[in-house]
Amino acid sequence: MGELERSRALRLASKDGLEFMTNILTIEYPDEVLWALQKDADEFEAEAKLLLALKLYETGKLTTGLAAKLANVPRINFIFLLGKYGLSPFGETADELEEDLANARRASHYQ
Repeated sequence: MGELERSRALRLASKDGLEFMTNILTIEYPDEVLWALQKDADEFEAEAKLLLALKLYETGKLTTGLAAKLANVPRINFIFLLGKYGLSPFGETADELEEDLANARRASHYQ
């Protein structure tokens, strides 16, 4: 993969009275990567962000919402992309699926 350099850029902005910070991750890569993938730099960088977001979601480190923000796509699009990459927006283990089902049943009783 190339040399990895992490720099932090602080950008303070006001949104509903809240300040937030943006971090920047810089990854150097040779032109041969673009040639091998037959992509231009913008396409490759967008795909790399998506793949990073997918992996962080898959390993349980990010929610679908945060992963979608990292990938710079709407959350609903990210959920559809999970299926394209063979991932599920639902729990992976039987216990997690049972918990999701129990939560859905409880929610349906409130309506």
